[in-house]
Amino acid sequence: MVGILTGDIINSRRDDDQGTWLAPLKQVLQGLGAPPVDWEVFRGDSFQLEVKKPEETFQIALLLKATIKSVRSYDLRLAIGIGEKTYHAERITESNGPAFVHSGEKFELLQQEKVSLAIKSPWPGLDKELNTCIKLALVAIDNWTVGLAEIVALTMQNQELLQAEVGKKLGIKQNAVSGRLKRAHYHELMEFEALFRQKIGSHLHGVHS
Repeated sequence: MVGILTGDIINSRRDDDQGTWLAPLKQVLQGLGAPPVDWEVFRGDSFQLEVKKPEETFQIALLLKATIKSVRSYDLRLAIGIGEKTYHAERITESNGPAFVHSGEKFELLQQEKVSLAIKSPWPGLDKELNTCIKLALVAIDNWTVGLAEIVALTMQNQELLQAEVGKKLGIKQNAVSGRLKRAHYHELMEFEALFRQKIGSHLHGVHS
């Protein structure tokens, strides 16, 4: 099984300068795979990404959201689909299988459900549980300022660094880093990320109760 993330940029048409958000988005995607087989930007402000390990999809979704929200006034609408990949094409947008169907179907429902992140997998019971938790996580994520999103993205991409070292990159002190991470509810989100990883992993291996 694979994870497929389908996303688009909220408020992208407010600004003629597409590069404002496209450059940081592509920088993150470049670190996650090779275009166009693993990821592709299409229709100007939409993209699709394949994640080889489905249990990592929430972590990647969180990083992508933090990256886009660190650019003024933008946000990311994102659907996680988990399932089989049955047709392998040279471009991800031409590949197919249940993972793609799940991601596409969930993406179409995001606005109706009034959420900017959700999951659809082969396990409806798990989806209900995880989507409830994701809604709670979005209470924190939706309130990130540019500064909070920036510190989350930087911390996620540099997990080996101490807070003081992260602060140096931004020109702020360690206690300011700590304060921003606390206001972003970073540690609580990482606790949920670990739970998400464990839940998906146990279902993938068929050891769930």
